[in-house]
Order: sequence, then structure tokens, then C-alpha cells
Amino acid sequence: MRPETADYLGKARHCLAGAKKIAAAEVSDVAAREAYLATYHAAEAYIFEKTGRAVKTHRGVRSQLNRLAQREPRIGREFLAFLAEGYKLKAIADYGVGSEIGIITAGDASAAIATAGRFIDIIAALLSP
Repeated sequence: MRPETADYLGKARHCLAGAKKIAAAEVSDVAAREAYLATYHAAEAYIFEKTGRAVKTHRGVRSQLNRLAQREPRIGREFLAFLAEGYKLKAIADYGVGSEIGIITAGDASAAIATAGRFIDIIAALLSP
């Protein structure tokens, strides 16, 4: 595993651990955002390991992972979908104001954390020698 890949995977695990702590403190929007970021960084790890290049945008990570996942069946559609849906959670947590944008519930955060954990485990297994 390339050092940069390990760094991305370490960041993913750090974000997931933070998401769990924040969820325990009942701050659902921030916990969901951290879960999304955990998934995002795990995707970056996979992309970097496979291509040797970093992707600079959230859309770019989604696009590149979609392309690479076509050759890797263990990266299920649920994870690709979560990168898109999870970004919406991040946007709500970061920028949402007013009642029309939605509320992130404890259940939303819990589901995001579970998905992020499964994704990180799969990416780590795929990248292990």
C-alpha cells in the first residue's frame, strides 16, 4: 500500500471514530457529516491506490469510484449511492438553514455511520496485501 493511500485510509478511520463520538453526544448533523467524510476519504484511498492520483472534488471522487467499481463487485451500489446521498447530509450540516432543507435525525446519523464502517472495512480488505 502506498503511503498516501494509508494516509487517506487513516483519515477515513479518524472521521468514523469522530462520527461515533459525536453521535453519542447526540449531535446528529455533525455525526452524519463525519460519516460521509469517512466514506469520502476511504474512496480517496481506493482511488489513489488504483490510479496513483488524487482527486480534488467530491464529484470527482464519486465519478472515479463509479468507474473503478465497475471492475470490483465488492464495492456495492449502496456505497456508490451513499457518496451522493451522504454529500447531501454534509451540505445540510454545513449550510442548511430553515425548515425546508431537512433535519438529520439520530437514525440518519446511525445509518450513515454503519454504511461508512462497512465501506471502510471493504476498502481496507481490498487494499490489504
